[in-house]
Amino acid sequence: MEEQRAEARFPTVGDGSGFADTDRVFKEELQLALRNRGMLLEGLRYPVTPTGLHYLLVHYDIPEVKIEEWRLNIGGLVSRPMSLALDEIRKRPARTIAVTMECAGNGRALLAPRRISQPWLLEAIGTAEWTGTPLRGILEEAGVHREAADILFTGLDRGVEGGEVQHYQRSLTVSEAGREEVLLVYAMNGAPLPPQHGYPLRLLVPGWYGMTSVKWLERIEALADPFQGYQMARAYRYSQTEDEPGEAVSLMRVRALMIPPGIPDFLTRTRLVQAGTVTLMGKAWAGRLSISRVEVSVDGGSTWSDARLGEPVSPHAWTTWTCLWNAIRGSHVVCVRATDSEGNVQPLEQQWNVGGYGNNSVQRVTVIVQ
Repeated sequence: MEEQRAEARFPTVGDGSGFADTDRVFKEELQLALRNRGMLLEGLRYPVTPTGLHYLLVHYDIPEVKIEEWRLNIGGLVSRPMSLALDEIRKRPARTIAVTMECAGNGRALLAPRRISQPWLLEAIGTAEWTGTPLRGILEEAGVHREAADILFTGLDRGVEGGEVQHYQRSLTVSEAGREEVLLVYAMNGAPLPPQHGYPLRLLVPGWYGMTSVKWLERIEALADPFQGYQMARAYRYSQTEDEPGEAVSLMRVRALMIPPGIPDFLTRTRLVQAGTVTLMGKAWAGRLSISRVEVSVDGGSTWSDARLGEPVSPHAWTTWTCLWNAIRGSHVVCVRATDSEGNVQPLEQQWNVGGYGNNSVQRVTVIVQ
């Protein structure tokens, strides 16, 4: 789709820089936070996240879909262009896999200065059982030409971002799109996709951050050159300045989260537990890699103890970890960090980037033991 420039002039946010240097929450951030939804961290107790708890991010608006008119169109550099109704897609070979999905901006609000955008803390995560048909089969039916470089995915959602009027679009290389676990999904946790999760059809790319799994799919095109649209060339980059292109955000980084122990103070969420043996538990994941180690600290990260690992929910989903803590009276900062199968360890402090992406610094929970 040819890029369009937005002619309207929108009001500036904050001081106009697009960043916030203080703990003040801007109206625009609150507006986004109320439209979207994070998973409550106590939801980490479930191997598969109930649909109503799974994190949600809608970039623009949920589009209206009339299923009797909807079609998935496959074109571009293919030998046999296709236009498929949902029933035709559902008749193809089906696969159900549990997949952990995390937003690339998870942890953005913990960075300083922070980008004024969706103000995620730690909750942009969830694991669902997704059902669909392998994308590879449909690409083979269409006959993607050898000279094709990228497969472009276009959603029905439309809005203005970066001064451009656009549909939400992302691309994958032909080889990446042909991986066996990449699905065209029409069901979530055994039920049809809810409107907010991409009904009637969405892309699912296990291991990648959630921005890659385009919702409300309308069109798939094989392109001769890498796609340079806004969501690829300008957004989702690990950039240190506004002008630097930076490395593209892709696979999820290693991360562990814990269920905050005890009970919370309503406003501050500081935790209160009784002295004695406390079971700490949570989940850990690492994109396409496996989890080799999870460690827990009860002194703010000075010393660490190994947690016990369970079996992963699936090759594409998180692993449960548990750790027993002999909690003594006083105030403690409890932390957790994971290590993946290639030796990558969560950092105590995350390197800053413009978009606030990929923040996998260790979780810290203040706990008062009495």
